[in-house]
Amino acid sequence: MDRRFAQVDVFGAAPLLGNPVAVVLDGEGLSDADMASIARWTNLSETTFVLPPTDPGADYRVRILTPASELDFAGHPTLGTCHAWLAAGGTPAAGDVVVQQSAAGLVRVRRGERLAFAAPPSTRTAPGPAVADAVAGALGIDPAVIVGSAVLDNGTDWFALELVDADRVLAIEPDHAALQSLPKVGVVGLTDAGLVARAFAASAGVPEDPVTGSLQASVAQWLMDEGRVPASYVASQGTCIGRDGEVHVDRDGSDVWIGGATVTVIEGSLSR
Repeated sequence: MDRRFAQVDVFGAAPLLGNPVAVVLDGEGLSDADMASIARWTNLSETTFVLPPTDPGADYRVRILTPASELDFAGHPTLGTCHAWLAAGGTPAAGDVVVQQSAAGLVRVRRGERLAFAAPPSTRTAPGPAVADAVAGALGIDPAVIVGSAVLDNGTDWFALELVDADRVLAIEPDHAALQSLPKVGVVGLTDAGLVARAFAASAGVPEDPVTGSLQASVAQWLMDEGRVPASYVASQGTCIGRDGEVHVDRDGSDVWIGGATVTVIEGSLSR
């Protein structure tokens, strides 16, 4: 059976400079094993499968798979899937707000100058000292340059570190083999315009993620609550691996919106 397929670049300052996501628009009828096989084959950080919603408040349902596992929520796949669904003729019930159902619940995606999702609630806990030391060692950073740390989880969990400046973030030379046995790690450093981020997910089969919406969402909530960043800023990510990601972060009341550019780069059909 042929299924509609798209590959969407998300968060890029220009096409091919962001983070790609593969979207299978006709996911109904695929087994768990089928989905896992397709996700391994695309070999992208995430592949999504669009399904009919089971919640009456949703426009569609999505499953999000990495080459190694399934995620309850992820940021750039949310925007990329919404973009592909709209481009394929999807019509949201609520006009300019698309409601996506995932394992993490309902996520609103608003349309405008760019697509942006309302960040899901993120839990925040203190990291254990042994894991913190192991992470610092795997990243090759002196613990003295760490301003703060937290374990963040909005459906995707991140061991998040803020370093004293963006230059320290960009200078990291990680030991990917050591990171394979550690949690997914996000590292940020503040700039005059916002922040610079890097994300390492060797344990999920992604040594360094180009641009990471779930991390950016949790970090925004964490640092805004601590008064470390303004209500609106732009985060950059991906320069160390040849990308140019731009994540637009805006707080509007109790909502934190995570937005960026989305553009279809490949479209066609998947035979499965």
